[in-house]
Amino acid sequence: MGRKRKNSQDNWMPPRTYRGRSAYEFKPIAGGAIRLCGFDATAAQVWTAYENLINNRKDESIFEGLVGKFFNSTDFFELAVETQRDYRKYSQKVLAVFGQMSPDAIKPEHIRKYMDRRGLKSRTQANREKAFISRVFRWGYERGLVKMNPSKGVKQFKESARTRYITHQEYDALYSIAPPIVQIAMELAYLCCARQADILEMKKSQLIEEGILIQQSKTGVAQIKGWSDRLHAAINNAGKLPLNAGMSSIFVLHQTGGSRYTRDGFNSRWLKTKHEAKARFPDLDFDFTFHDLKAKGISDLKGNIYDKQSISGHKNASQTARYDRKIPIVPVVGSD
Repeated sequence: MGRKRKNSQDNWMPPRTYRGRSAYEFKPIAGGAIRLCGFDATAAQVWTAYENLINNRKDESIFEGLVGKFFNSTDFFELAVETQRDYRKYSQKVLAVFGQMSPDAIKPEHIRKYMDRRGLKSRTQANREKAFISRVFRWGYERGLVKMNPSKGVKQFKESARTRYITHQEYDALYSIAPPIVQIAMELAYLCCARQADILEMKKSQLIEEGILIQQSKTGVAQIKGWSDRLHAAINNAGKLPLNAGMSSIFVLHQTGGSRYTRDGFNSRWLKTKHEAKARFPDLDFDFTFHDLKAKGISDLKGNIYDKQSISGHKNASQTARYDRKIPIVPVVGSD
C-alpha cells in the first residue's frame, strides 16, 4: 500500500499513483506521467495496471533503460518510419551485449571490441549498430542522463560503395518465374526508382490522375511518378491481387486479408523467388538485393547526373551518383 495521502480516500492507491485530469496516473521519479486506467476502474484494476507497468518497466539505471526512454521520446518518433524500424532491429544485437550495463560504464574500448567482433560477420551492420549506439548516447547526453558518448571517436569500418548492376537478362529471368506480388514490386521499384518501404506502404489513394504520388520515407521528398504504359500495367496487375470474400484493402500491394506486407513477409517471398531463379537459370547470377532494383532504375534513366537526381528524389547529386552503376561505353583510340 502506498504512503498516507493528503486525501485519506486515496490511501488505497499504489506508490506514486495519483488522480490525473481524466485518469489514474503513475508519476516516475524522473518526471512525467504515465496513464494507468480511467476513473471508472476499480481499485483492483488500478493495482493490476500498476503492477503490469512496474513489471514491464525497464530499469532506467542500465543501458536497456536508456534505450527504452529513447524509443519513447519525441526525437525517436520524429524519425522516418524506416529508420525507426532499423533502430529497433539494431537494438536487439546491441542490448544483448550492453543492455545490463550502466551507460556510464560503457567505454570507447568496449564499443571498439564490439565492432571488431561484429565486423567479423558484417562490417556494414557493425557500422549501423555503432551509429545507433551513438544516437542513443547523444540523446541521453543532451538531457543529462549520461556523462559522455563513448562511441564518439571510435572509427567505423570503411565501406565500399555497391557497384552491382542488374542486367536486363537477369531482371527478365527473375521476373519470369516470380509470383505476382514480387513481379509488381519489382516493376514499381525499377520504374519509380523507389525504396522497398515506400512500395510496401503505398496506398491506393496515392494513385492520382498525373501518376503515383510518393513521399520518400527516408528523405521526405515528395514526387509524382508520371504514368507510362508499363507503370499502368503494373498497377493494373496490382488490382488483380486476390482478396478474401468481403475484404478490401487500402494498399496497392496487399495480402488476401487486406493488410499490407511487412518487410520480413515480403522479403521471404523475394528470397524464395531468387532461390528458384538460381535453380532455373544456373548460368545467371542473382546475387543482388531488392534495393539494387532502384539502382538499376536510376542507371537506366536517360540524361546526366542532375537529370537523374531530379527524378530519383535524392537531395544531392552525390547520393544519386552512388546509384548510377551502369558502366559507360567510351570510344577507343582510332574510332570515328
